[in-house]
Amino acid sequence: MTRRQPPALQAAGPVWRLASFAIAIGVLAPVLTLLWLAFGSGIGHWGPLFAHVLPQAALNTALLLTGVGTLVLVIGTGCAWLVTAHDFPGRGVLHWALLLPLAMPTYIVAFAYLDLLHPIGPVQGAIRWMLGFDSPRQFRLPDLRSMPGAIFVLGFVLYPYVYMTARAMFMTQPAHLLEAARTLGESRRGAFFRVALPLARPALAVGLSLALLETLNDIGASEFLGVNTLTVAVYTTWITRSDLAGAAQIACAMLFVVVALVWLERNGRRHQRFGSAQRMRAVQPRRLHGGAGWAATAVTALPVLIGFVAPAIYLVWESAKRLRQGGGISQGLVASLGNTIALAAGVTVVAVAAGLIVAWAARSQGTSPNRARWQARAATLGYAVPGTVLAIGLLTPALAFDAALATAFGWQGLPLMGAGIVLVVACAIRFLAMPVGGIEAGLARIPPAIEQASRLLGETTAGTLRRVHLPLLQPAIAAGALLVFVDAMKELPATLLLRPANFDTLATWLYAEAARGTYEEGAIAALAIVLAGLLPVVLLARNQLGTTPVAPVPENT
Repeated sequence: MTRRQPPALQAAGPVWRLASFAIAIGVLAPVLTLLWLAFGSGIGHWGPLFAHVLPQAALNTALLLTGVGTLVLVIGTGCAWLVTAHDFPGRGVLHWALLLPLAMPTYIVAFAYLDLLHPIGPVQGAIRWMLGFDSPRQFRLPDLRSMPGAIFVLGFVLYPYVYMTARAMFMTQPAHLLEAARTLGESRRGAFFRVALPLARPALAVGLSLALLETLNDIGASEFLGVNTLTVAVYTTWITRSDLAGAAQIACAMLFVVVALVWLERNGRRHQRFGSAQRMRAVQPRRLHGGAGWAATAVTALPVLIGFVAPAIYLVWESAKRLRQGGGISQGLVASLGNTIALAAGVTVVAVAAGLIVAWAARSQGTSPNRARWQARAATLGYAVPGTVLAIGLLTPALAFDAALATAFGWQGLPLMGAGIVLVVACAIRFLAMPVGGIEAGLARIPPAIEQASRLLGETTAGTLRRVHLPLLQPAIAAGALLVFVDAMKELPATLLLRPANFDTLATWLYAEAARGTYEEGAIAALAIVLAGLLPVVLLARNQLGTTPVAPVPENT
């Protein structure tokens, strides 16, 4: 009697592979179009760009990235080490509260601080009252509309990317390495700088690159604060000067920055695998007493106060004042809320469906594993590309499709652009990495034996996906859908450039209110976005920082 061998994983059918290939090409298409636009307009077009636009915009972008990068590294790494290696009053709350600024889009924090730190605003008024001054002519703080102001705002909002990755790395570092350093004569500070920090370098590189990519994608905060970055230059060149070729050329310069940041992240992680033959024991927090403990509390609480608490209180106060004064909520704001939910829902459906196709085709690789992996990686590139770059790259193919549809069916206007389909596609491309990553991780946790048993019982590949994998993948799909929904609600650059006429979301409504200097109703829109953004932050805090990954063991073990 011979034992029957279970069949290997069934390769995805040609329809799945073709669909996955089409999605990968769709993600790459905007970048290819952008290059064609930039270099197809002739070399002469680059002259004025290099003479008048690129130098200042590139310098501002470099200064902003340098300043924000330095600030997020100092705040994120310092706070992560304090809450991991020390015990002090409030540590139990602060270790997850330090993630709260992730719920705040950068343009909302800039919007709030422009009002809070205005020369006749509450902060400067209180300072003048305490110092005995009567008017802003006698005393005023430096203007927030400046490069230092932009670095301050973006740094205190984006540091959680570094904090999150550094905290996870510090939690998993074995304690005996630090103890060996102390035995060899290193001080606590020396052990941190010579052992803990080098071991955390891969995590710091990942967090830093994410923070810098968000900085590069930012348009609202930079424009509110008067910093003309490459992203702002793309927007103004296209919208104000109606120069699509010039905007594409500036966007190409941004792509070089993106490639440099991705290289930074890859290079930071290269050859950085560490192992230990000893039993893992987590770093035990050292109790800080008296003034040292309260100083640690103040240092770790300050980023939360600046990055989340102060702007949140401002938004609640302004929203309540608006409602108390009888202003109510305008029909325009209600319509913007409906548009935001419809857009986010559409983007979520498209992104999750595409993510499922890509992840399933990559897992069921068949005889072409390299091609399947290449398609999966290409499909997730959109997250690294700023929204303005995607918008520029999608415009030309979208207009071509619209013209073809109008010719074929006799439709008037721009069917795809006017219906918002192009905007949905742009946001889905940008956030596709989230469901792909989540579903791939979920598929990896399902034992191959389950799929093989399904195949032995006669199920097809599609039937196995529908009846076996999809029920098991529900948590991963739900988490990916939530992240995409919330990020689509907050997305500003692509929405500004690709939205249909007379179509406002909460983000564009807030952008317009802030541009006009009318903050009252904008505060209600901002508060709605922040409340929605709290959901994924709570999930992150519960899933990544809620448990200690390495169980402590007694000292004499």
